[in-house]
Amino acid sequence: MSSEYAKQLGAKLRAIRTQQGLSLHGVEEKSQGRWKAVVVGSYERGDRAVTVQRLAELADFYGVPVQELLPGTTPGGAAEPPPKLVLDLERLAHVPPEKAGPLQRYAATIQSQRGDYNGKVLSIRQDDLRTLAVIYDQSPSVLTEQLISWGVLDADARRAVAHEEA
Repeated sequence: MSSEYAKQLGAKLRAIRTQQGLSLHGVEEKSQGRWKAVVVGSYERGDRAVTVQRLAELADFYGVPVQELLPGTTPGGAAEPPPKLVLDLERLAHVPPEKAGPLQRYAATIQSQRGDYNGKVLSIRQDDLRTLAVIYDQSPSVLTEQLISWGVLDADARRAVAHEEA
């Protein structure tokens, strides 16, 4: 494998990992040690060759088709992924429960399912925002504005919602 190809492959691996909100250490934890952070990092830097078998296993772990990891292929989605929706849990704790109660319960459920209790931020998906919009009986864009006004979503979330509605 050429050095340039290895670096391109590594860039694809890193892009998929970061799109999923995982650090190298997070990959090791999520895989229960099957994928060591140092090994995945060396694949991403292009310092270490990855076999076809290991690449297929890594694609399976990330839940993506192998071709998404191969250089020279275009991703199935948009060229630039929409910004992430990240809830500021510390600020959410200061929003009155009569306003934020449903969101607090929803976030707690996601944390429980993921085993993610850092207590500072929580990434949510577009589907989560649509579900919350139904719960709050608002459109996703109106709910986004409300969450921004509460300080629990960054203003970049507008772009994510606009991208989804386009």
